[in-house]
Amino acid sequence: MLNAVLLQIVSGAGTAADTAAQALIGIPQAPARVSESFSLFELLVKGGPIMIPIAILSVLAIYIFVERNLSIRRASRFEAGFMNNIRDFIYNNRIDSAIAYCKSNKSPVSRMIEKGIKRLGRPLKEIEESIEIVGKFEVYKLEKNIVILAIIAGIAPMFGFIGTIIGVIKIFHDISLQGDVSITTVSAGLYTKMVSSAAGLLVGITAFILYHWCNIMVEKAVQKLEYSAMEFIDLLQEPSK
Repeated sequence: MLNAVLLQIVSGAGTAADTAAQALIGIPQAPARVSESFSLFELLVKGGPIMIPIAILSVLAIYIFVERNLSIRRASRFEAGFMNNIRDFIYNNRIDSAIAYCKSNKSPVSRMIEKGIKRLGRPLKEIEESIEIVGKFEVYKLEKNIVILAIIAGIAPMFGFIGTIIGVIKIFHDISLQGDVSITTVSAGLYTKMVSSAAGLLVGITAFILYHWCNIMVEKAVQKLEYSAMEFIDLLQEPSK
């Protein structure tokens, strides 16, 4: 036990002596390691004021995607036996009931078929054109505001590039004030440069993905509209039972 204590004392004395000797002959000592961590919010704040418009664009992109996603899904749903019921109404010459049934469904498909039913008795070409016109308006409703996602995908990286320029300006400004090019002098500008660029690219890529995602959903909904319209025209061409 005594030997262990003596060894610790000798080891400590040796370390202290080495440190004093290094200081005496001018050998620089390694700086003490400082463990510092910061949150994601603190990191984003270091991006500077340009992060405000980037944050607004990100919130806007998420809002538009959620709103369009819910609207398109809601518009794509309609009663499974809808066309069978329409067929029964028309074969039984219950036109008013068919129109009332379409109004009760409140879907793009039902509004297209309702317009076609109201044109019964006219040439088939005119019925097709009336359904096509209503279908175009329904597609326009589905695509509403989706183009804004494409705009965000284009301008968000530009805001990040502006942040890069601001960071570089800040670096040169700090160098001119301090008179040196130490890492401490340029760190603030580097934070602004890198954080704003990364945030702008991230928001732009996300908006780009959401834009194409919404377009795919719209295409699927349009296919359902086209299939229902074709089924209705075929129904009118079937021989009466």
